[in-house]
Amino acid sequence: MTEQFDVIIVGAGLSGVGAAFHLQKRCPDRSVAILEAREAIGGTWDLFRYPGIRSDSDMHTLGYDFRPWTQAKAIADGPSIREYIHDTAREYGIEQRIRFGHRVKSAAWSTEEAAWTVEVEHDGVARQLRCNFLYMCSGYYDYGKGHAPTFAGSEQFDGRIVHPQFWPTDLYYAGKKVVVIGSGATAVTLVPEMAKQAAHVTMLQRSPTYVVSRPVEDGLANRLRSLLPARAAYGITRWKNVLFGMLFYKLARRRPARTRERLLGMVRDHLGPDYDIETHFTPRYNPWDQRLCLVPDADLFDAIKRGSASVVTDTIETFTPNGIRLASGKEIAADIVVTATGLELALMGGATLSVDGEPVRMSDALQYKGMMFSDVPNLAFTFGYTNASWTLKADLVARYVCRLLNAMRRKDLRQVTPRIGAAALTPQPFADFSSGYIQRALAHLPRQGDRRPWRLNQNYALDVLALRFGSIEDEMVFSNPAPRRESRAA
Repeated sequence: MTEQFDVIIVGAGLSGVGAAFHLQKRCPDRSVAILEAREAIGGTWDLFRYPGIRSDSDMHTLGYDFRPWTQAKAIADGPSIREYIHDTAREYGIEQRIRFGHRVKSAAWSTEEAAWTVEVEHDGVARQLRCNFLYMCSGYYDYGKGHAPTFAGSEQFDGRIVHPQFWPTDLYYAGKKVVVIGSGATAVTLVPEMAKQAAHVTMLQRSPTYVVSRPVEDGLANRLRSLLPARAAYGITRWKNVLFGMLFYKLARRRPARTRERLLGMVRDHLGPDYDIETHFTPRYNPWDQRLCLVPDADLFDAIKRGSASVVTDTIETFTPNGIRLASGKEIAADIVVTATGLELALMGGATLSVDGEPVRMSDALQYKGMMFSDVPNLAFTFGYTNASWTLKADLVARYVCRLLNAMRRKDLRQVTPRIGAAALTPQPFADFSSGYIQRALAHLPRQGDRRPWRLNQNYALDVLALRFGSIEDEMVFSNPAPRRESRAA
């Protein structure tokens, strides 16, 4: 028989575990299952195992709103974050709800049955599960492949080429010459960490990214924790960091030239007046057109000053047996090349959707409040902020899903569907963000509108008002009562 649940959560990472907690607390009478394609809890924080893997948001905002982060380090390493997710799942009895090795291939909605039929692959065998509400917490990128451009001559390279998403356990780089291709968060994490053991590490980039240093520890947070209960200290620090981040983002967008000058000035303070900041750390775009890269305690800058790492800004002409030759004619010797070239997006974990037999084309849909899709019933997804931490949005979405489920129960209705109202609406791209992983997938992503509730806020305070306290009736249609059973005559 096909198992049936009230809610199926897809993904047992940071978002999925948090979603399960909120459902347990606010909808305790609902049956819930979590489907995880891999064999472990943790999502991103279990998949990525490259040297130095860490958060690029502080843990007082990347942590859950219901479970304080109590370690001294605010910028945490990957194993610590993975342990935090594990501990949360264990503490709240969420582990027992997880079905490991269950990869969702497709989901089909039936209005008549008010249910999603979810096609799953487990141990190579296809099976079906059913639910009334489908909650996608599978992240936004493809776990099976990273973005890997084709480089001329790579087949003749005598060394080893690796992608950070699939870090080999047998890669030994002590005393080796390493080239890391890329300038994003992964590259600026790898370079200083590998430089501790490698003979030399070169960060090879086509163009620079804004890089900002931040202390590993939050002094105020640690002082508050010594004076106040953990939850109170955590709440104060969380809002302090949220408000500071919002203020900085707002100033950066209003005064990009001044913000740019300040960011570059901070880099110059670290590397000195003689370093070529213009070439290696001055991007061609304004601050927050792409996400800023965070370096804890200036570790990247320190590695450059020590001479154990360097930055080269150029384009690749070809790989050679001994390294990489650049368009300028310069050749960089390498034993190992790490292609930190980015991610490939896979919304919904790559699963396909259909509603009453009609395929759902994501590119034709509009996102609703950054968590649902136009004309797609009983489905929510988690997609974090591009200008703040992922979990801030994930917690808000989970609370909103609980509000929807409880409203459906009160109304004795089985279906809830975002519908575009009569007011004029102009579709716009999903995100106003120039990062490569967004731009490469833009044609396949849902769009947003130019008015609420179809516009993506990218603002935590506005989303608190909209998702925690705002109406759940705005351009949302509740429908589909359960069919009444006719009593049989005696």
